[in-house]
Amino acid sequence: MPPLVYLCVRPQLDAADGEYASFRAAMQVGEGELERWDLVDEPLPGDAFSRWRGFVVGGSPFNTTEPAAGKPAEQVRIEAGLAAVAEAAAAGETTALFTCFGIGVATRALGGEVTLAHPEGTGPTGIRLTDEGRRDRLFGGLQAEFSALTAHKEATSRLPGRAVLLATNDECPVQAYRVGDRLYATQFHPEPTGVAFTERMTIYRNHGYFDADAYDEVAATVLAADLTEPQRLLREFARLF
Repeated sequence: MPPLVYLCVRPQLDAADGEYASFRAAMQVGEGELERWDLVDEPLPGDAFSRWRGFVVGGSPFNTTEPAAGKPAEQVRIEAGLAAVAEAAAAGETTALFTCFGIGVATRALGGEVTLAHPEGTGPTGIRLTDEGRRDRLFGGLQAEFSALTAHKEATSRLPGRAVLLATNDECPVQAYRVGDRLYATQFHPEPTGVAFTERMTIYRNHGYFDADAYDEVAATVLAADLTEPQRLLREFARLF
């Protein structure tokens, strides 16, 4: 059986290394079961949908709402690759889980809209499953309300036409959705432990996600958060797909 693959969309290698390790740990899989492909340096390979049975996508400091003319070559390559994966997964040709930056690319590729109107700060936030989320085969085993980590400047403002809203909160109404039965997308980060997230915070300390002088305070809040449900989501994703 072909393995799953983590698509790297972070230019910062240390952050990408940590994110890949977090996905593997949360999914409880080895390197042979979750491979890695760096879209920052290489386009999506032509045999991607036969080489890998499914895809997981993490975060990135890029923003999809940036004007196209101002996007660097790496971002253009990344967004093209993720759009191809989103379209294939929406058509039932592969399986994909897009998170954080990834949800924005998937949303736009499938005809939805992304906005700067619903940012969330760095740290834990409350997530509520919708009725559809409680019935979903991937999300349905989670607690109806749980904590997850966020740090984003943009978010989905209008779902793609076939999308089903699975999770929400007051600050950012689109926290997760499904298209068909093989494309999932979350605004929150399901993969990191609190420790891993604070390590990522040090890398992006001056990227505008939080007050750099408040690092210790923000980190303490992250480390105190209960993050069991998001990681259960990834274990279930690996089991199902």
